[in-house]
Amino acid sequence: MILFKLSLRNIKKSFKDYTIYFFTLILGITIFYSFNSLETQSVTLNLSKVDSNSITIITTVLSAVSVFVAVVLGFLIIYANRFLMKRRNKELGIYMILGMGKVKISRIIVFETILIGLISLVVGIILGIATSQVMSIVVANLFEADMNKFKFAISYSAIIKTIICFLIIYTLVTLLNIIQVNKCKLIDLIKSNQKSEQVKIKNPYICIIVFILGVAILSYAYYNVTLGQENLQASISVYLQIVYGVIGTFLVFWSLSGFLLKVTMSMKNVYFNNLNSFTIRQISSKINTTVVSMSIICIMIFVTICIFSSVISMNTTLKSDMKNLARADISIQKDNQSSNTKLTIKKVLEDNGLEVNKELKDIVNFNSYATSQVTKKETYGSYYKILNEKFKSEGMDTTQIFNTPEILVRISDYNKIATLYNKPTYTLNDNQFMIISDYKNTTTWYNNGLKDGTSFELNGKTYTAKYKECKDGHLMMMSNANNLGFIVVPDDAVDESMISGEFLAANYNKTNKYDKQKLEDKIVDIQKVLENKNILMYISTKIDIYNDNIGTSAMGIFVGLYIGIVFLISSAAILSLKELSDATDSKVKYGTLRKIGIDEKMINKSLFIQTGIFFGFPLVLAIIHSIFGIQVANMMLETFTKNSMIKSIVTTALFLILIYGGYFVVTYLCSKNIIKED
Repeated sequence: MILFKLSLRNIKKSFKDYTIYFFTLILGITIFYSFNSLETQSVTLNLSKVDSNSITIITTVLSAVSVFVAVVLGFLIIYANRFLMKRRNKELGIYMILGMGKVKISRIIVFETILIGLISLVVGIILGIATSQVMSIVVANLFEADMNKFKFAISYSAIIKTIICFLIIYTLVTLLNIIQVNKCKLIDLIKSNQKSEQVKIKNPYICIIVFILGVAILSYAYYNVTLGQENLQASISVYLQIVYGVIGTFLVFWSLSGFLLKVTMSMKNVYFNNLNSFTIRQISSKINTTVVSMSIICIMIFVTICIFSSVISMNTTLKSDMKNLARADISIQKDNQSSNTKLTIKKVLEDNGLEVNKELKDIVNFNSYATSQVTKKETYGSYYKILNEKFKSEGMDTTQIFNTPEILVRISDYNKIATLYNKPTYTLNDNQFMIISDYKNTTTWYNNGLKDGTSFELNGKTYTAKYKECKDGHLMMMSNANNLGFIVVPDDAVDESMISGEFLAANYNKTNKYDKQKLEDKIVDIQKVLENKNILMYISTKIDIYNDNIGTSAMGIFVGLYIGIVFLISSAAILSLKELSDATDSKVKYGTLRKIGIDEKMINKSLFIQTGIFFGFPLVLAIIHSIFGIQVANMMLETFTKNSMIKSIVTTALFLILIYGGYFVVTYLCSKNIIKED
């Protein structure tokens, strides 16, 4: 009982030392619970069956990610615990001088770990329950759920998972502490405050050379992922840029201490002004002893910024795409050439229980056409030869690609569906054509040909392009811009013998979400029947597109935020603990400054600058990395637009200020308390 009271008194007495530890533990537990309670939170919203399936998939993925997160948090907590044990070496030595055995000291450590664990678990889970309610609002916003059905919910499964996870981490921490106590020697504990980390002074000229080399390697990688993107065709080329980035980052931090010292010492007016010489040498020493840590932290922050920016931008872009690509309730395509039946789309739907004229409205129904006279070889124009060589070099069958007949659509039919989709309508002269495409690659190929004046001959008549570029549009609604292109021609350019397929687009003749979902379910059942009958008819609906995009968007957001926040907490906590450790080791130095007459305001200013620069260096380099890294993400995902870029940057900045800035403020205040005169 006495040992337990002593443990409790120790925690109260050293609360300022435990601040960052508690802060990190509680944040970790809060986040872990919040993301693992997602399924319980979503149940309260009464989501549709499809949305519930999306949530189930997301929670399954989050459970797998939680294993990785638990490992990261485990290492972080163990690292933080090492700092606390280092702070208490002299205290443990005094216990041994007073005759307390290592077994009893170990018990004190065990009691303290249990108390800290219990307090952080309770507080973290309470905050997690509160935060998870906010998560419900995010889910409701993403899946457009009815917030009137929201109920306060507690996920007992998430609580159990959180307790088990952190119980394992605390057990490991306790075992490591016991091992450390049993291995320590009295003389080492008593003199621990007299020891400091050995700092090797680096040759400043070598540092300058290494710094320039590091900057050169990073610049080369930056160039390759921006202006030199065309050279990054193979996966190995992309991976090489990552390797260059890691090496360049390490070299910059390795050389930074000597480089910084050399540059500032050459500026006499700056170096010898106030406490600048002391401040700069302190910063140089900190960076010199944390080269690997700073490099890893910089890369983790860089990854966090890229993840945050990408998932936020992806969500914005997907929402924009949904509004642009799904402007009717249903679109259907039937391939007459491949199908064994000549039934029309209306007939197929009615035979399977859908009353087309009664249950659908704003119906647009027309045929598409194709002929061997108009192939991609003709419509790519002069750019055909360049593409042909390129595809051949990649081992592709160019004959099959370029001899594929183009889809032809009458101008009157296209204008009908364009009106339904709220797209621009056009007019053509009797010898003109135009190309409609929204897929990036094929649009580029068509445009390169159109610039030089593409034309083709159909039934003995020559048709020329009205426009020098493709126009945006589509016939079938899809979850992304995948219209590879079709040709719009005058009505009399084609005849019934060229019919290749049929299209139908319409809106549901229903007013509320519930009735629309019932009709959607009926159409899903019809699709299954058609598949069993081998009738080739592709059906795409607005609800289906929204569900696909929302599911993808939600998956990216939750996984990205989960990993990003944990990485950010880990990075900030490691920097914070290192800064606090250095403040402890430098307490005597600050005492000496007071003795020679330096006032408290100047000392605090020096400490603030040290903390700011120590936190700032990895952040600044990570931001520079992310400027180019985001461009790589954009190249791979094609998610960034001007509006989404601004939104993602602002949101990411808010996360950085809230978490990283929060750690900076707490670290400065705790360091200030540590160096205070006793």
